[in-house]
Amino acid sequence: MRAYQAADWPPVWAIIRDVVRAQETFPYDPAMSESDARATWIEAPPGLTVVATDGDRVVGTAKMGPNRSGPGAHVSTASFMVAADARGRGAGTALCRFALDWARAAGYAGMQFNAVVASNRSAVRLYERLGFRILGTVPRAFAHPEHGRVGLHLMYLEF
Repeated sequence: MRAYQAADWPPVWAIIRDVVRAQETFPYDPAMSESDARATWIEAPPGLTVVATDGDRVVGTAKMGPNRSGPGAHVSTASFMVAADARGRGAGTALCRFALDWARAAGYAGMQFNAVVASNRSAVRLYERLGFRILGTVPRAFAHPEHGRVGLHLMYLEF
C-alpha cells in the first residue's frame, strides 16, 4: 500500500474504467471520461488516494477524505476499487483497513459509506466484518445490469 503517484494513473484508470463500465458496484456514469475519472478519484488534501500493489503491479486503489465539508467534516468516507483478476486475494480488505487507520489517525469521528450496492455482498460482508453497520437502505436505487434495481446501503462505523 502506498500513496498514489502521477505515474500510477494508467493502471488506476484501467481499474476505474473497468469497474464503472461493469455497472455492478459503483453509481458512477458508465460513460465517465478519463478526465472526469481523474477529477473524481484523485483526492486533494486533506483527502488521500492510495494504490495497492502486488510487486510492481497496481491491483487496487482507494480514495478517502471528509464525507462532507463544514460541520460534517469530522466524518470520513472512502471508496475502493480492485482489478477484476486481483479480487478475492485481500487487496480490498487491505485498502479498507488502510483507510480506517488513516481516518482514525487523522482524528475523524467515524467513517460513512453513502452508497454501498446491496447486491455487492462481498463488500457488504467485508465492511460488516470491520465493524460497519447498515443504517438504512434506499430501495431500488441502483440499476444493476443483472439483478435489476437493487438497494443502496448507507453504512457507518463510529470510532
